[in-house]
Amino acid sequence: MTAWHPLLFTHWYAVARSDEVRARPVAVTLLDTHVALARTEGGTLIALEDRCPHRHAPLSAGCVSGERLACPYHGWSFDADGRLCEVPGLPSDTAPPTVRVRHFATCELDGFIWLRPGDAGADQPHAMIRATDPRTRRFLWRTRWSAHVVDAMENFLDPLHTHFIHAGLVRRDGQRVQATARFSPTDTGFTVDYRGMPSQSGLLYRLFESERTAERAHFAAPGSARLEYGYANGSRVVIDLHFTPRTAAETDVFITLHVEGRWAPAWAVRVFAWPFLKRVNDQDMAMLGLQARNKHRFGQRKGASTSLDIVRGTLEHFWTHGELPTDAPAHDVRMML
Repeated sequence: MTAWHPLLFTHWYAVARSDEVRARPVAVTLLDTHVALARTEGGTLIALEDRCPHRHAPLSAGCVSGERLACPYHGWSFDADGRLCEVPGLPSDTAPPTVRVRHFATCELDGFIWLRPGDAGADQPHAMIRATDPRTRRFLWRTRWSAHVVDAMENFLDPLHTHFIHAGLVRRDGQRVQATARFSPTDTGFTVDYRGMPSQSGLLYRLFESERTAERAHFAAPGSARLEYGYANGSRVVIDLHFTPRTAAETDVFITLHVEGRWAPAWAVRVFAWPFLKRVNDQDMAMLGLQARNKHRFGQRKGASTSLDIVRGTLEHFWTHGELPTDAPAHDVRMML
């Protein structure tokens, strides 16, 4: 088990799709914290530590009864605040024990359930996701990568692996162009603006895109990364990946695709774009698995870096210290993309 920095527990993380959580409880894990999630008959979300205090049975194996979550072993039931409400078999004139189950703050945004694993911290998830219009969402998915959260996030935000891992789909090594990446720190993370690339050399661009006027990558702490593309016709495409570390070796990834100002119905994205996007995901998963196994083989030796590795330092600093670095200046990096 990794000793996660305490400040990491003060943030919000995506933990499930909203449509996954109904009356039947589901078990989720983040930062090695185990939680039972359920939705009561009245629609209230219940998020409790996945352990009944009686005989330690998992509450995620229990069931919803009215506005309570009941343990599958002896039927002890708890409300959304973790208060013990009923002990079946206990005489009516006998007070139940004054025990509670730890409960967690939750909310729903852009098709996902978000959870704060700490008792205190931010009142709500970061502003970037709160500002996203759910009406423009065309696709929603979740997956799991066998990788540390830093490696997973760097993979998504790193354009230089795409010539090899996604050769022909995203970019082609033999068709690189000179570009400039502008790294700018923000209050919640950073942005990277890529200039000099009105088009991209891979099949995905040729099939689904048009002339670009902007390409920007975002990081919003703790675990949200965004690729944003602006087009000459005024439209915009936003791909959000929310990374939630289950453990040091596994990261859940929650994905949305938003389209503004251009024809792209959800059914068309599923039929035409999804097979290509799934291929990209599978290629990344395979490489991250290889990377993780080799890092384990060689004892987590520190990797070498160049100026091209724009995002790694900030991501490592945040996930090690629980806060953003204070000395990350804005700067330009020239590269061949």
